[in-house]
Amino acid sequence: MTDSKEPDSKKRLGLGLARPGARLDLRGGAGDAGQVRQSFPHGRTKTVQVEVKKKRIIGAPVAPAARAEPPAAPPAVAPAAPAAPAAAPASAPATIAPAAAAPAAAAPAPRPAEPARSAPIPPQRPVMPGKPAVLRVLTEEERAARQRALKTQQQQQRVEELRRREDTESARADDDEARRRAEDEARRRVEDKDRQRVDAALRAKAEDEKRKADEEARRKQTEEDAQRRKTADATARAAVAKLGTAGAAPAEEDDDKPRPRRPGMPVIPPRKPTLGLKRTDDKRRPMGKVSLQQALSDDNQFRARSLAAIKRRAAKDRQGMSGGGMAQAKIVREVVIPEAITVQELANRMAERGADVVKTLMKMGVMATINQTIDADTAELVVGEFGHKFKRVAESDVEIGIGMGDDSDDAALPRAPVVTIMGHVDHGKTSLLDALRQTDVAAHEAGGITQHIGAYQIETKAGRRITFLDTPGHEAFTAMRARGASVTDIVVLVVAADDGIQPQTIEAISHAKAAEVPLIVAINKIDKPGGNPDKVRLDLLQHDVALEGYGGDVLAVEVSALKKTNLDKLEDAILLQAEVLDLRANPERAAAGAVVEAKLDRGRGVVATVLVQKGTLRVGDIVVAGSEWGKVRALVDHNGAAIREAGPSMPVEVLGLDGTPSAGDDFAVVESEARAREITSFRQKRARDARAAAMGRGTLADMFSRIQEGAAKELGVVVKADVQGSVEAIAASIGKLGTDEVKTRMLHGAVGAITEGDVALAKASSGIIVGFNVRATAQARDIAKRDGVEIRYYSIIYNIIDDIKAALSGMLAPTLREKFLGNAEIRQVFDVSRSGKVAGCMVTEGMVKRGAKVRLLRDNVVIHEGTLKTLRRFKDEVREVQSGYECGMAFENYQDIRPGDVIEAFEIEEVARAL
Repeated sequence: MTDSKEPDSKKRLGLGLARPGARLDLRGGAGDAGQVRQSFPHGRTKTVQVEVKKKRIIGAPVAPAARAEPPAAPPAVAPAAPAAPAAAPASAPATIAPAAAAPAAAAPAPRPAEPARSAPIPPQRPVMPGKPAVLRVLTEEERAARQRALKTQQQQQRVEELRRREDTESARADDDEARRRAEDEARRRVEDKDRQRVDAALRAKAEDEKRKADEEARRKQTEEDAQRRKTADATARAAVAKLGTAGAAPAEEDDDKPRPRRPGMPVIPPRKPTLGLKRTDDKRRPMGKVSLQQALSDDNQFRARSLAAIKRRAAKDRQGMSGGGMAQAKIVREVVIPEAITVQELANRMAERGADVVKTLMKMGVMATINQTIDADTAELVVGEFGHKFKRVAESDVEIGIGMGDDSDDAALPRAPVVTIMGHVDHGKTSLLDALRQTDVAAHEAGGITQHIGAYQIETKAGRRITFLDTPGHEAFTAMRARGASVTDIVVLVVAADDGIQPQTIEAISHAKAAEVPLIVAINKIDKPGGNPDKVRLDLLQHDVALEGYGGDVLAVEVSALKKTNLDKLEDAILLQAEVLDLRANPERAAAGAVVEAKLDRGRGVVATVLVQKGTLRVGDIVVAGSEWGKVRALVDHNGAAIREAGPSMPVEVLGLDGTPSAGDDFAVVESEARAREITSFRQKRARDARAAAMGRGTLADMFSRIQEGAAKELGVVVKADVQGSVEAIAASIGKLGTDEVKTRMLHGAVGAITEGDVALAKASSGIIVGFNVRATAQARDIAKRDGVEIRYYSIIYNIIDDIKAALSGMLAPTLREKFLGNAEIRQVFDVSRSGKVAGCMVTEGMVKRGAKVRLLRDNVVIHEGTLKTLRRFKDEVREVQSGYECGMAFENYQDIRPGDVIEAFEIEEVARAL
């Protein structure tokens, strides 16, 4: 639709020739301007400027209200017109003759244009008859003004053109958007149709499978019925044969043939063969045409085959022709299931479709996508649903078989004992080691080298070998015991005869007992005046070390490291203890042992001192030591010589590991680098998890939680006090707190500050350290902070007893105790649609709390025990109702309440058991 609009006030701005003295103004052009409004789709409109051209007349008399416009072309001069006067200027325009203007005047005069409203039109000179009209020449200012006006009009036209172009582009964009929306809608409709078609195909497939299963069941049932009938007929024929005459002919085996009739027996017609289900009557449509009346009658006795039956028959024929009737045997696979597996990986291992696995999970109530991870238990159920076999594996299974070998007695041979020498400072431990080392060095002419290895081996006069370990400090020895690597076979405790039992001696005894290794006491400095070996023997009895001759079995040897006295007796005692222990190993199996120490050498790289306990270690073997692995590049013995292999109980330096293992780590030889990488990767992950979980290790709070979980049955305590009397008092008080279910274990008790050895002992036994009027050294505090061992300081002995008693009490299960709250009598029973039956009660004694346990008493007999579902007073839910007030109560999952019943409210409290 188009609307026209022609405003009178809007005039066109242009350049025209006027009379001399005229000025530039807005005036009407050759035509009238107007507006046309155009309508587009989607409710859009547009206004367009239009102009109506009008006919111009040249040379006619100009009316006062008319405007003079410059001619479009110079007019032609009529032949009858007189010549122009000589006085006329040369630049004047041509004149118009009166004769030429006459025809124009005779034509009908056009409608004069409407004068402009901006400025009045000046009067024009009348054209004298017989004289041509002379037009005035424009000045420069007028020409410049008209040019500026023309430029302005052109700019406005360009702006209008740009606006029209933008509107066109906007309309085109709207059309493109509408077309895109229509295409999307059509695509969605097509996708919906495809989805519906796929769903219909799936439903048809499911129905077809169900139908096939039903037909198979019916076929099997028909076959079973036929077999039963055949068996019954055979039995009947056999019975008739026995009763019949001897001359009667036997019955034929084929039921389809007519059987002969015996005398006295009725005529049995031959049985027709039955295929499929037995039909009692045949109501199928007979051959021939059926009339319209028969087809439309209600009592139609003829039944035609349905279209579904025809399709099923055709499908069976096609299936039989294509050979698809034979069912393929399902392949049962053994599926390896790790601790976590994705659905897609599980489907690949079973050779099943991922969509089928997802459907099975949905049936089991597990909503999982194809890329989601499921646990091993769920994967095991899925594998069972598909009929496959499963094999569960865990991450720790990578360590199965590592370090294993033939350790039978038939293949085992005697090995050298591993001995660790411990004792107090300045008791002659270093001198004794030097004396033993000099004996070995003098035989092999290479002394002093064993100091850099930390482990060495000597050979006695009898040709027997003994391996000695130089453990620098008690921390390394305890760390090895904590990691479960029983490296040491025998501990030699060195005690000075003149100094007696000292704190470090007692600590060494505690370490030996904690490691559960036999102990040999070497009483040194017997050559020194003032030495009293008997006093040492008696003092050892106070620390549960009973020597031979004092009611025990601990060997004791009096030696002198300075004079080299009785060193052979010490060696004999060590060998005797080794024979009692019957130390044996198989040298032919793969090597396994423990790391004594490890360091990083600038020239040789990682150097690990290991002790081979089983098998033989050779150059080129792939070794796993803790969380590090590598290939053995070189082996160096305790004398510094390169060797090709190392047997059981032999200390050796190993070069070639990728990283530095920890002291006490186990090492073993594996078959391949891939296996070594797999094992070390798992151990590194486990070590990271252990470090993250050991942040609060050893605190009393964690100890209480472990005790409540049943993980701890003993409470290990390390006690350090300022005086010996305080240590004895604390030890005696703690020892009395134990019962048959729980008990305390005194790991170590001594006088003095808390040292690094105390922290290592508490860490290895997951115990606590109690300091009574003492403090820990700076080194001990740093180690305790690093290892997460808590040190408690006390100044009152009763606080120690209370904390230990609380820890032991946490081992005992809490006692459940019932607390009576109150009674309420049911006055009336109401039926509420939402809550069921609600009892209107009066609290007669005590109070009733919401959520409390209740019993329902009827004639003083408990008929129900449960929980309150709701407790209200008027319409508000309340927390409790005191005695003398009315309330409404409802039971949880119980509705058999009557007026006159009594409700007893009570609570169950957990009371911690105390020692």
